[in-house]
Amino acid sequence: MVSAFSAKSLFREILADDTSFRLFCSIAAGGEAQGGWENGRIAALVPPAERALAPKIARHGADEDKHGRIFDALMKKRGLTPVPVPPETDYAMLLERAGIGLAHDRLRRAEPLTVRDIIVYLAHSRVTEQRAADQMGLLSRWFGDDPEIGRAVRMISHDEDNHLAYAHEELLRLTAAGHGRFVRRTLRACALAEIRVHRDVSLAVMAHMGRILRWSRTRSRLLAAGIHAVYAYERLGGRRRMVTLRVPERRDPLGDLAGPAPDPEFA
Repeated sequence: MVSAFSAKSLFREILADDTSFRLFCSIAAGGEAQGGWENGRIAALVPPAERALAPKIARHGADEDKHGRIFDALMKKRGLTPVPVPPETDYAMLLERAGIGLAHDRLRRAEPLTVRDIIVYLAHSRVTEQRAADQMGLLSRWFGDDPEIGRAVRMISHDEDNHLAYAHEELLRLTAAGHGRFVRRTLRACALAEIRVHRDVSLAVMAHMGRILRWSRTRSRLLAAGIHAVYAYERLGGRRRMVTLRVPERRDPLGDLAGPAPDPEFA
């Protein structure tokens, strides 16, 4: 498994090169923009029984849109423009193809969602926001003081922690309302699919970065082995962090924040 030290060095190398940095930010911005659209549609289609959730879901979507603008602004600061995202690196699209979350065809219809649809959405958020919170937490610890990206990663990390706490809180509420069996089953299916997609996307991203940065075949193989080791660990039980529910320290994390997310000021 790749050590924390080598992972930090690897990411520093990606940040230092304009071409790899451009690809990294383009992939991140694309995923955040898709998340913003999905949350916006879900907020518009919330069933009457869950109308109190609509402002929180909308705020979640506004945060995702904000994150996309942040990554675009980071590129603009270097005089870079986004590049097309290679399909094999599109985490959000591949999750949808795996049947995780609410399908875009469903969200495009002007038909209210059901409570079970909301549980599917929240379970998807619980699993994917765990991944995002873990990753952004590392970047915040490693690069939180970096003059170029420090403010951005701190802001995004804070938002991801809020999103994760919100997913915990709402799934616990729905479990207490009698949906516990469906919540647990959906969380397990989401986690199993997510760890496969995360492995595949990680391998694809590292392959692209390796070509850009001209890594040796040995180094590329070692990185791929590390990614496979993480997948094996998560497959054997490490994914439990994605499916357990607990009362979050941040209570009602999106309740007081409902409304438009502030625009980033990084450009």
